[in-house]
Amino acid sequence: MLRTHYSQDVDTKDYGSTVTVAGWIEDIRNLGGIAFLILRDRTGKIQVTVIKKETPELFKELVSLSRETVVSITGLCQENTQVMNNWEILPQQAHILSLAESPLPLGVIDKVGADFDTTLDNRFIDLRKKENQSIFAIRDAFLTATHHFLHSQGFLEIHTPKITTTSPEGGTEVFSLQYFDRKAYLVQSPQLYKQIMMATGFDRVYEIAWYFRAEEHDTSRHLNESTAIDLEMAFIDNEEDIMKMAEDLTQYIMIYLTTQRKSDMDILATSPEIPQTPFTRITYDEALDLIQKKTDMTWGDDFGTLEERLIGETLQETFYFITQYPLETKPFYSMPNGKYARSFDLSYQGVEIASGAQRIHQHDLLQKRMAHMAMDIDNFSEYLKAFRYGMPPHGGFGLGIERFLMELLQVGNIRKCILFPRDRTRLTP
Repeated sequence: MLRTHYSQDVDTKDYGSTVTVAGWIEDIRNLGGIAFLILRDRTGKIQVTVIKKETPELFKELVSLSRETVVSITGLCQENTQVMNNWEILPQQAHILSLAESPLPLGVIDKVGADFDTTLDNRFIDLRKKENQSIFAIRDAFLTATHHFLHSQGFLEIHTPKITTTSPEGGTEVFSLQYFDRKAYLVQSPQLYKQIMMATGFDRVYEIAWYFRAEEHDTSRHLNESTAIDLEMAFIDNEEDIMKMAEDLTQYIMIYLTTQRKSDMDILATSPEIPQTPFTRITYDEALDLIQKKTDMTWGDDFGTLEERLIGETLQETFYFITQYPLETKPFYSMPNGKYARSFDLSYQGVEIASGAQRIHQHDLLQKRMAHMAMDIDNFSEYLKAFRYGMPPHGGFGLGIERFLMELLQVGNIRKCILFPRDRTRLTP
């Protein structure tokens, strides 16, 4: 191996011994007779102290290198309480693994920032910044917490198709593709497949799902390719069972992140409070009443970005549910309750992060709802078949991972929370 230690692996027992480290040269300070190289690896930074009179050839080679060059350095590890980590390395030999071109298209530690498009155009360098690495360390912990919690609740992880013959939700905002001699679509969500799974006996399933939605948004909180926690569970009484699962999952994730990734939270200067359950619940009608004088919205409209923010500012709650939406605003599979749907949205600081409902499990009622919405029932024959031979009452939700992280970390733009964002204008890198 080209290294024996990461920066955070070295401790007092290694003082006086020879170690090999590897990473990117973040900075070089050449003071003439002595030079200090800051080497960065995935765990932190290392000071490499090069003394000219002791290793003149090595000194000349190292101080001539460009920033972000990748090197492997072997040397003596010694205590130095005046530097980071309380230790430094006196190099004995170095291997130049990859020489970085200069100038860099994007600085890693430069004080002068670059515009947002430039950072995304050079995402591989942008992701070297400690703030961005913290975002994805937290994202990794977010997923770990999700797996831990849902497995503890008896959920089975599944993976559903991402190519289908029809729009899963009956809408038109889908990406089409040529599938051999037929037309196909990228799925908007695993919704229909999750429901089919309820007929199999696997009565609690979840997926870290990909959403592909051809919506022509151009905002700081929308993506055309995004990820979500998508789950479905059977033998429920009503949507309250689903909401309890959503709030318990959310609380568990928050506890896990604030304990397991506190150092990354500190880098991002965020310290969120752990939410108490149960979360506040207000109905659609109550929410509309709260903002009626501040918006032109009328009953039956869906809440947009402005309305969601107004509700959040008025309620002064971190997490809250909005329930009992007008039936006509929800997908065909939402369980009716008079003129309302047994549905809910979960909001975080005025931003919708999850949407869910009790689903229709009766075949006849499902067909009636589809007919009412003028859907082509023949296109859903495979889906409907699962409801003809025994389907238990069920429901579920999808929780957007990027939206959750955007609000949790207060980074201001959802594109910062996914490695290579896809939006209305960006298809590369």
